Amino acid sequence: MSVELPFEKPLEDLRKKIDHLKKVGQDQQIDFTEELARLEERYKELEDEIYSNLSAANIMHLARLHQRPTTLDYIPLVFTDFIELHGDRLFADDLAIVGGLAKLNGVPVTVVGHQRGKDTKDNIQRFFGSPHPEGFRKALRFMQQANKFGRPIITFIDTKGAYPGDTAEARGQSEAIARNLREMALFGVPVICVVIGEGGSGGALALGVGNRVLMLENSIYSVISPNGAASILWKDASKADQAAEAMKITAKDLKEFGVIEEIIPEPKGGAHRDPAVQAESIRDALWRHLQELSALEPEQLIEDRYRKFRAIGRFAELAPAMSETP
Repeated sequence: MSVELPFEKPLEDLRKKIDHLKKVGQDQQIDFTEELARLEERYKELEDEIYSNLSAANIMHLARLHQRPTTLDYIPLVFTDFIELHGDRLFADDLAIVGGLAKLNGVPVTVVGHQRGKDTKDNIQRFFGSPHPEGFRKALRFMQQANKFGRPIITFIDTKGAYPGDTAEARGQSEAIARNLREMALFGVPVICVVIGEGGSGGALALGVGNRVLMLENSIYSVISPNGAASILWKDASKADQAAEAMKITAKDLKEFGVIEEIIPEPKGGAHRDPAVQAESIRDALWRHLQELSALEPEQLIEDRYRKFRAIGRFAELAPAMSETP
């Protein structure tokens, strides 16, 4: 077991004890069968206890884990016949956005997603998964092509947010995001969005206007990153864990608020434990929703998308206070 996060430390310690006992038994020809059985049972109990009671902060750290599968990891596992496309035909090919043509159970679709790097060099090339305007325009070009030829659109969301540098601002970052929001709202084809890691701010929303928005169990989705919120509220980004608990950013919270339609379960310990199993769950969920949406006409899909976003959120109305008699 490769452990990355502090809350998993008890599991790591217990696994080391089990492995050590096995080695001693083999080296000294001692039968520890009963002891090992008890420890393995305790391991399963501890695993259930830890992963069934994750805090929002723990889920945030799981969502950001560098081992967590990315868009390019899922594409060959979920789709077939993928052909990657490049560039926005205006400025450059932003590697923080990937996409192209593929087939989902034989049905032609367009796939677009954020792409984090796998190591330092890759992350620098991909701006740590934070797109510039050309990345959002690249995504829009792919989606407009899909709309033109009647292909469903599937997006994978996994970014802390749009690139915040002055180069991005100079090239029209806000306009690029806003244009994506408007155009995605008006596409006459099914649009399904899946949050596979972290969905942060406008950088996530630029790929997030769909008929259906799904989230992996240990992913997060928020209007600002917990680090950014902590910087604003307490002038201290190190209080991100505290902010995460208050912001209602988990899949469970967002399902209750009507922001998303479905939570896709993850293997115990997170998607990185078994990407193939996770991909199968994603494919099944995509296929179910695609079959439902494919029965709708273009005008109905646009109306369905509009109604979805108009209905997001929960509020309570208070009765007006009784006026006092003079």
